[in-house]
Amino acid sequence: MMYAVILLGAVPSIANGLVSGVDQVPPLFLRAGRTLGATGLKGTWHIVLPAALPGYVAGLKQGWAFSWRSLMAAEIIASFPDLGVGLGQLLENGRNASDMAMVFEAILLILIVGIAIDLLIFSPLERWVLRSRGLLVK
Repeated sequence: MMYAVILLGAVPSIANGLVSGVDQVPPLFLRAGRTLGATGLKGTWHIVLPAALPGYVAGLKQGWAFSWRSLMAAEIIASFPDLGVGLGQLLENGRNASDMAMVFEAILLILIVGIAIDLLIFSPLERWVLRSRGLLVK
């Protein structure tokens, strides 16, 4: 169930990022690709997908944020003793015990993990993609 909740939170954002990235591919790229013989699947693989990569990375970043929130919600809704105590369960335990210190600790840990993943994984990936396409202002 937890996997389903996480996927339902992440997949629409990732798909939306890919679709918007494909929609923003300059028509000049498509015409140049056709002129060079890249049509059909070959054109999609060599022209459309690389040109849509910045949108896809943005979708992955947004998908991560939605899946992280979905994971917290899934941990609050369903707890399984086999999984141990996650941050969402820690938040719920603090709420049930009326321990505001534990609630704020869980919120702070959720924030720190979210920011750390964004800074360590997605920001460098996004900078690399934008720099490799000449879209990053130095």
